[in-house]
Amino acid sequence: MRVTMLSKALVIGAYQRKCELIAALPGIHLTVLVPRSWRTSDHIDQLVRAHTVGYDLREVPLRFNGNFHLHYYPTLQAELRLSRPDILHIDEEPYNLATFLALRTAHVISARALFFSWQNLNRRYPPPFRWMERYVLQHSDGAIGGNADAVRVLISKGYKRRAAVIPQFGVDMDIFSPQSKAVDSGRFMVGYVGRLVREKGVDVLIQAISSLPAAICATITGAGDMLADLQALVQQCNLSERVTFAPQVSSVQMPDVYRNLDALVLPSRTQSNWKEQFGRVLIEAMACGVPVIGSTCGEIPNVISDAGLMFPENSVSALAEAIRSLYMQVDLRKDLASRGRSRVNATYTMQHIAERTVDMYHAILQSA
Repeated sequence: MRVTMLSKALVIGAYQRKCELIAALPGIHLTVLVPRSWRTSDHIDQLVRAHTVGYDLREVPLRFNGNFHLHYYPTLQAELRLSRPDILHIDEEPYNLATFLALRTAHVISARALFFSWQNLNRRYPPPFRWMERYVLQHSDGAIGGNADAVRVLISKGYKRRAAVIPQFGVDMDIFSPQSKAVDSGRFMVGYVGRLVREKGVDVLIQAISSLPAAICATITGAGDMLADLQALVQQCNLSERVTFAPQVSSVQMPDVYRNLDALVLPSRTQSNWKEQFGRVLIEAMACGVPVIGSTCGEIPNVISDAGLMFPENSVSALAEAIRSLYMQVDLRKDLASRGRSRVNATYTMQHIAERTVDMYHAILQSA
């Protein structure tokens, strides 16, 4: 089976491990098309070739870099005529121009096509995005949702073909593994890793720290437009000695970030246009043997299940109590560390994601 995957997410080197594992499965010949970089609101992810064994990773031009809805790949048809795929895996939302054009190109070369979606809110888009989404839902051969709500949204919009719930990327358990903290400062270190934006609820974490014993500290790793406001909040709460900020790090450095934590917190809060779609940092921390605490926002409870602690979103007091419980109970920390790694190993490994994705490919070809 010849498969071509089109994905801007795969500029991230750590994510490419999934491609190696897909390519290693029997009968798969894989080509992956990625741009040189992808621009977000606060940084640029440059292509890093970290895991490239067993498949062809090809850099292709990208138009309107940074525009989530309007970017597209002008040379895609030429690339597909070279790779001649049986399956085109479009790693994009159904309402984007890139997905619409890629699906039409797949039809030109008589390839089957599937798309990916994280969108777990039933949002209605203005034209032309509504029209593109309708075309993609009517003409795709398969769909992968990163969470169960995403598949439910697709079905509610009229999607009627094969769909599966498979997170976009898993965790390599050999890379994300437990180790002793690099530095033992005697402090109990709580961490947040991710975007510094309102929906992530980092202010809730800072306020929770202010009500806890002085030995409990926090490190906040990431970038975003809330950075200055969060730094000001730390000053207002007199926490400058206990809460520190660190810049965003590369994907290959993430295991070391987690290993320096005693607990990871994801305090996301629901917005009118967003709720947590997965929370990848949770499974990465769990794989590293770090206990996790998550809010009840979106997919977080399903990801954590019984392998971590949860609190009602926006509740400073409940988050503080969860952190206090981990701080006071060594046995609880050890139990959650063990359960977290076991849950990731059973459900969220990169190998597991790769195998389920290839199962989807086979199902699409068989149903055709």
